[in-house]
Amino acid sequence: MEWYHILLIVLGAILVLLVAIVLARTLAFRPQEEAPMPEFPVQCNGDKAVRDLQAMVQCKTVSYVDESLEDDAEFEKFYALLPTLFPNVYRACEYTQITKRSILFRWKGKDSSKCRVMMAHYDVVPVQEKGWTKPAFAGILEDGVLWGRGTLDTKGTLNGVLQAAEQLIGENFVPQNDIYFAFAGNEEQDGYGAPSIVSYFKERGIQPLAVVDEGGAVVEKVFPGVKEPCALVGIGEKGMFNLRFSVKSKGGHASSPTPNTPVVKLSKACIKAEKHPFAFRISPPVQKLFDTLGRRSTFVYRMIFANLWLFGGLLNLICKMSGGELNALVRTTVAFTQMEGSQAPNVIPAQAEMVANLRIMCGETVQSAQAHLEKVIGDKDIEYSTIYASNPSAVSRADGEEWERLKTAISQTWSGVIVSPYLMLACSDSRHYGEICDCVYRFSAMALSKEERGMIHGNDERIPVQTVQKIVEFYLRLLKNC
Repeated sequence: MEWYHILLIVLGAILVLLVAIVLARTLAFRPQEEAPMPEFPVQCNGDKAVRDLQAMVQCKTVSYVDESLEDDAEFEKFYALLPTLFPNVYRACEYTQITKRSILFRWKGKDSSKCRVMMAHYDVVPVQEKGWTKPAFAGILEDGVLWGRGTLDTKGTLNGVLQAAEQLIGENFVPQNDIYFAFAGNEEQDGYGAPSIVSYFKERGIQPLAVVDEGGAVVEKVFPGVKEPCALVGIGEKGMFNLRFSVKSKGGHASSPTPNTPVVKLSKACIKAEKHPFAFRISPPVQKLFDTLGRRSTFVYRMIFANLWLFGGLLNLICKMSGGELNALVRTTVAFTQMEGSQAPNVIPAQAEMVANLRIMCGETVQSAQAHLEKVIGDKDIEYSTIYASNPSAVSRADGEEWERLKTAISQTWSGVIVSPYLMLACSDSRHYGEICDCVYRFSAMALSKEERGMIHGNDERIPVQTVQKIVEFYLRLLKNC
């Protein structure tokens, strides 16, 4: 037998073995059977919940980087409103205003040696009223929908937490352990509200068992091949890095331009960064997401996710081509958002600048991200300066008692939902709690359509009244098990 015949036989055998391994791993890549979730019926006053959220929306608690632009009277109006809406909470809980923009409630439990924290923020982003169908702060209730800035992000959550506590206190319920309600008023500007509360905890040696904040939600059609609704719980979040690129020149008249003006140099830098994306990386939160939802996907996707050792390159290509959330899950992303040059159309700028917003993947840092950009751009005339930078958060556990407690409350509120860990792409106040807790969970207790998700920070933010009630039901179940 000729040597090449032997080689073909060997290669054929290897191919058959490879196919067999891939098929075997794919067939075994199935969801684990779980015990049926016991029902936990709860009832709440849905009308009160809607009315109270309506009143909160009418407080224009808009935050700005420049705090002098804020309307303190509207924040004071909000603080004065809360005791009228939740008298039981103010009677039974210890209230502390940590700073001008952070408030804390302590609901004492039977055993104060342990505690848990429920978070939300009451500040909202500015609005462009011309783009709204209805006034952003009027709190209009129409056809079963409450309109207004903050209904989704995140006065709706704050309302749900306090509605549940108000009802349970009225029923003489006492939690097993202490529960803190931690609310910040400048989350949208990465303000000092949440860090000051974390400092308060650290000074007193308080280490929560779990922290629940905004994040993922109950969503559909967000993962390839999965048709069932999914409840995505962030167990970590990407870092954020706003980086300024600057180029200087002698300027000049636009009628006789020299090569490589500042704007040209920045444009080339932008194109190079786009052509050389950050490396494909499957972080621990994304690995858990792929493992949980990949098992419930169609056969072809199951084959990919069950055999990433072989198909990682294919998945990388799919992510690059699709862009959006899927691509952002597997690499540090760069979005060029601002550019400025000359103030006149016929003047070459003496200095031009552009700004990039980076979302940094777990396992990478602000420093490594900037080093990557400097290397692929390779222009020594470009100066780099940091506007804002924060590294990725710590990654929380997705197992154990605290995870199961949250997962149970979700499953009892949204029947048939698949609960999965994931990596949160945006930033939240909860990242500060990674210093004192290894079970920080980011879950907005709402079922949100793609259209509704687009309303967050957008025009016509609004929430169905059924969703308002569902938030309360979720927190009733969660708090009764704390």
